[in-house]
Amino acid sequence: MQNIRILTAGDSSLLVEFGNEISPAINKKITTTLNLMREQHIEGVVDVIPAFCSLLINYDPRVISYEELKDRMMGLVKMEGQTGQDRKRIFEIPVCYGGEYGPDIASIAAHAGLSEEEVIRIHSSRDYLIYMLGFLPGFCYLGGLDERIHTPRLANPRIKINAGSVGIGGSQTGIYPLDSPGGWQLMGMTPVRTYDPGREVPILLEAGDYIRFVPVDEAEYKRIKESVERGEYQCIVHEGEV
Repeated sequence: MQNIRILTAGDSSLLVEFGNEISPAINKKITTTLNLMREQHIEGVVDVIPAFCSLLINYDPRVISYEELKDRMMGLVKMEGQTGQDRKRIFEIPVCYGGEYGPDIASIAAHAGLSEEEVIRIHSSRDYLIYMLGFLPGFCYLGGLDERIHTPRLANPRIKINAGSVGIGGSQTGIYPLDSPGGWQLMGMTPVRTYDPGREVPILLEAGDYIRFVPVDEAEYKRIKESVERGEYQCIVHEGEV
């Protein structure tokens, strides 16, 4: 239990702190604990919310007490866990880069001293770990953006960014799941809906999953978009060892 603390967070919440840094190792511990909790179906637990370095557990104190839940969690965080935490899911997210879909890609390239093609190649050349979700439903906080394309946020944020926009804000990259204001520099757009309130599971991705951005041309973007709108599109998902 080194560096792990279990704290009260109000009269019906418990916080498990796994450290004080953002790292794949800590993310793996959080994902492991989350998987173990799902397997054990702890009675009284209402919701579990993973973050960069912690796990917030909301519970019903009429069903389980703080001390009982704390004891259960102390046992879980000590377990190595053989519940799939050593495997990862990689979601392929198609992106149409540049043009009307990515109006800031020229600025991103200029800031990096690269061509637009090089920026696209770099951005789509690695898998991004989802550390946590927040800000908006389905908004993923990703790790692993190549330092060469770190780009400052816009000096004047846009009033509206369309859902599906893919952008860079400082050292982070991500997808806007809903129409919203925002200050990230936009490099492309995906037709995939990472959040859809009409789906049985509205949020497509989970903390601990990975995203792989895949460049597509405009024709392919429109084909996928039509498939998404018909409710027929399924993301390609790869599973492998962490």
